[in-house]
Amino acid sequence: MVPGLLQTRGYASAVCQHRSGMTDDERERPVEVRLQRQALLRRRLPPPPRFDVMLSEAVLLRVVGGPATMAEQLRHLVEMGRLPHVSIRVVPLAAGLHFGAVAGAFVLLDFPPGNRVEPEPSVVYSESLTGALYLDRKEELAAYERIWASLDSLALDEGQSRRLITKISEEVHHG
Repeated sequence: MVPGLLQTRGYASAVCQHRSGMTDDERERPVEVRLQRQALLRRRLPPPPRFDVMLSEAVLLRVVGGPATMAEQLRHLVEMGRLPHVSIRVVPLAAGLHFGAVAGAFVLLDFPPGNRVEPEPSVVYSESLTGALYLDRKEELAAYERIWASLDSLALDEGQSRRLITKISEEVHHG
């Protein structure tokens, strides 16, 4: 899926529609929280964090909420990728099976030193249907850093990624 910090309302709502046993109001709450959290990427002070994203091309092709929702979502990705602190790159399907596909979705969190002599150690965050994992052991972190490096070598650059996102929006989702 598209990471929550980059989801449009329509995409986020479609994702939350699959949560069973919830009222419409209960489904709307995580959508609102997700959209509020996105202000982080557009704030001025303190400066927004660096946000590097690797997306599988399959994420761009998978219909979530219908063609209009997907076209809007992909246009939003292109717009957000133009922010100086946001990098969105696509790992093409032609890359085949790779470490990132096996590992699944994850986030590497690196923390600025701030006023500390030693910065907080990096953490791997992995969310699933029933909860989330925070991995902070050196060998776990090293494994995910290797996966990220592998994705970095397979992914299109930002310009190529932007062109592919636009092409899929127009040709597949008729946006």
